[in-house]
Amino acid sequence: MAKILDGKKLSNLLALKLARKINKLAIKPKLVIIQIGDLEESNTYIKNKKAFAEKIGAIALHKKYPNTVKEYRIISDILKCNRDTSVHGIMVQLPAPKYFDIEKVLESIDPKKDVDGLTSINTKHLFDNNEAFIPATAKGIIDLLEEYKIKLAGTKVVIVGQSSLVGRPAMLALLNKGATVTMCHKDTKGLAGETTRADILITAVGQPKLITRKHVSKRQIVIDIGINITKDKKIVGDVDFEPVRKIVRAITPVPGGVGPMTVASLFQNLLGACLLQIKK
Repeated sequence: MAKILDGKKLSNLLALKLARKINKLAIKPKLVIIQIGDLEESNTYIKNKKAFAEKIGAIALHKKYPNTVKEYRIISDILKCNRDTSVHGIMVQLPAPKYFDIEKVLESIDPKKDVDGLTSINTKHLFDNNEAFIPATAKGIIDLLEEYKIKLAGTKVVIVGQSSLVGRPAMLALLNKGATVTMCHKDTKGLAGETTRADILITAVGQPKLITRKHVSKRQIVIDIGINITKDKKIVGDVDFEPVRKIVRAITPVPGGVGPMTVASLFQNLLGACLLQIKK
């Protein structure tokens, strides 16, 4: 039976470390969370972020806008936050409404306050393997693997899902750690042939039971980032968990795996941004 990679437990340990560091500061790191619309999943994610902020002694200010809001209104408020020295981090909760020009909005965030690592400047830093804010989910994956002493350098990693929010940043972050990374997506032929050859298999598609027994092999590490809400309101990942865990070496649960690590990583970035801004 596979070892469970407990992101919730590790997230709690990181929270204690962050709380000790923040307690020594003269100010509290402040994050502004911008939400457009009222998506149920987004409400849950933001609730978790606000709870984590309270736990570590940071401030999370939630700004919620209706679906009908125009880009210029959001950008205007972001520019105010850019100028506000009491604000150390700014993030937009994704996904945004389909009609919304989210790239334009994200680019208005000061890269020094872009704790989600989604501006083009921070993406370029990640691409070039320079010090930058790594997107929270990608950072959470790296931290989780390293905490469990799972080797990355020279390791073959297969990622299923090429989204700009998760799959692609994770690919770059893992390449920067010395892994050999293969990216799979909806047009990949012979998916099982690719995934079974991996030392570490990461899936971030949002399709329940996409990864089954035939997609995995012994001694593998499986990182499930998929978030899916079932008809009975349960949260499940992309992996057919029970059959797969009987084969692989280690696996993340959903919920309780990468999700809590994503939140912790966001606030690690926030503290880093705060310290950089204090120095200046």
